[in-house]
Amino acid sequence: MREKIKKLFQLFFIMMKIGLFTFGGGYAMIALLENEFVGKRHWIDNNEFSDMVAIAESTPGPIAINSATFIGYKQGGILGSVVSTVGVCIPSFVIIYLISLFFNAFLEIGWVAAAFRGIQVGVIFLILSAGIKMLIKLPKTVSNILVALATFVCMILFSIFAVDFSSIFYILISAAVGLMIFLIKQMKNRKKEGEKGDLS
Repeated sequence: MREKIKKLFQLFFIMMKIGLFTFGGGYAMIALLENEFVGKRHWIDNNEFSDMVAIAESTPGPIAINSATFIGYKQGGILGSVVSTVGVCIPSFVIIYLISLFFNAFLEIGWVAAAFRGIQVGVIFLILSAGIKMLIKLPKTVSNILVALATFVCMILFSIFAVDFSSIFYILISAAVGLMIFLIKQMKNRKKEGEKGDLS
């Protein structure tokens, strides 16, 4: 019981720390989550982390909160998911609430605007580094490489030619391609098993 309570406190304070120092939204948080839970504590492995990001991105809600809920549940069940979700939300809620009280005055402060411009650069690096790490650890199958290349090329072309294409469609199309490849493999395996049965 003591160990469970200790784990819950750990989850709460780790998530609160990550929530406090994550600028740029949920995608920037991915690098911090990976560093904390995969690199430092080894609570989940690389494959689980990649699956978590895919699930968190493809389900309703912010990716940061979904990821925190997933990790919390993995480590502490339902109570762990609640503690993790609350922990990651508290810093943002408090900061945004305080800013909203003095919003106009806050925007007029020159050093605040300059600080946020610097933060934007750091956020780009965090998102890029998390994406590169996940890409490197992705299984190097032909289907994975083709889907990744097709998505990358489409994103660049659509950005260059200002085509309005939601990121949701990338997720849905990639999911459909993955499911189609899985079904084709299943059909091939069944065919091979059927041929072996006929031979025997």
